[in-house]
Amino acid sequence: MAYTTGLSHRTDLVERALAYGASLLEAAAHKHAERRIYRETLGELRRLDDRELADLGLSRSMLKGLALEAAQKAANG
Repeated sequence: MAYTTGLSHRTDLVERALAYGASLLEAAAHKHAERRIYRETLGELRRLDDRELADLGLSRSMLKGLALEAAQKAANG
């Protein structure tokens, strides 16, 4: 009986370790996707000339913040 209890305890530990590992991988994938969206958005915004930015009511100093906001929104929903 003690062997069975010990075995189920080990199985529980393995299951929790696998779940934790899966959650770490999922978080890393989420962060990677967010970073990719940030880089792509920032690149697109930086390709706009000053006149195009002014037409949108933007300045170059706003670009990183806008790209970060866009990446967070896209990654979260």
